[in-house]
Amino acid sequence: DEQRPRLSIYRSHQHIYAQIVDDDAGRTLAAASSIEKDVRGGLKYGGNKDAAQKIGRLVAERALAAGVKQVKFDRREYKYHGRVAALADAAREAGLSF
Repeated sequence: DEQRPRLSIYRSHQHIYAQIVDDDAGRTLAAASSIEKDVRGGLKYGGNKDAAQKIGRLVAERALAAGVKQVKFDRREYKYHGRVAALADAAREAGLSF
């Protein structure tokens, strides 16, 4: 069983965060969040599905640029629903596989 980096997400009321972590090396390979200045300009609000989709696409683009194509999806305690599902679907559409 080969080790894949993990796509970890965190959502607060106003924002959503995603990062791809290599647990073996203990480092973050790619990250995106709705609090970044360039992302925030194109969003009305960081805590909705539109923001989650944008972050999903962005983290996938950054992961592919870093050479990561396959990840494990770590949704933590969140149900696969709403913003979490929107982020995951957008990341898949942008080229990540999990």
